[in-house]
Amino acid sequence: MRKEITGKGLLWLCFSLLLWSCASTRIVDRPIVFDAQREQLTQAYMAERYGLKDSSIYITPRMIVLHWTAIPTLEGSFDAFDDTTIPQWRTMVGEAGKLNVSSHFLVDRDGTVYRLLPETVMGRHVIGLNHCALGIENVGGTADTPLTEAQLRSNIWLVNYLSNKYDIEYLIGHYEYTLFEGHELWLEKDPAYRTEKEDPGQEFMARVRKATRKWNFKPLPEQE
Repeated sequence: MRKEITGKGLLWLCFSLLLWSCASTRIVDRPIVFDAQREQLTQAYMAERYGLKDSSIYITPRMIVLHWTAIPTLEGSFDAFDDTTIPQWRTMVGEAGKLNVSSHFLVDRDGTVYRLLPETVMGRHVIGLNHCALGIENVGGTADTPLTEAQLRSNIWLVNYLSNKYDIEYLIGHYEYTLFEGHELWLEKDPAYRTEKEDPGQEFMARVRKATRKWNFKPLPEQE
């Protein structure tokens, strides 16, 4: 026997559809190149850097990492991720693998959110933690292009969106990644492969954390 939808039930159905519509239209899909070569390089990176032999390119997200690109424009930032292989001028990063850097999301200065990679595919954006981390890059971060209020709002929205979708345990800024050395999530095998980071800035991180504290993310490992 078919159940009748009550007025209250219809209202909730409409509200749910509205929420789904807002979430699906707020993200603009703009995929970077992910061809057979990038898939092979991703698998090679996971094997060489993390010792994950015969692993797939897929991840189970447990962490969100916020970044800035230090590139002033959307197109320049997108182009930095689009190529499959790392550019030759990035010597140190290139020595750690031919796979180009990438991120799952790119937030423009007007707050527009672009999805560059499927959320469960590994991107190369944070040493030691790529196998479990979703990356959010923000266009800018230079002296002339500081991160904007629109980007802040979009980062907060994205953290909420992703935390509702996945079992996210940690929210970190890129500059905090080395705190995880020795942690169970840390898989980088080379103790010499580290880069100093400042992104996305302590004030930006503090504001995002305050706005998303309802998720009760785990505290960061204490620095020795």
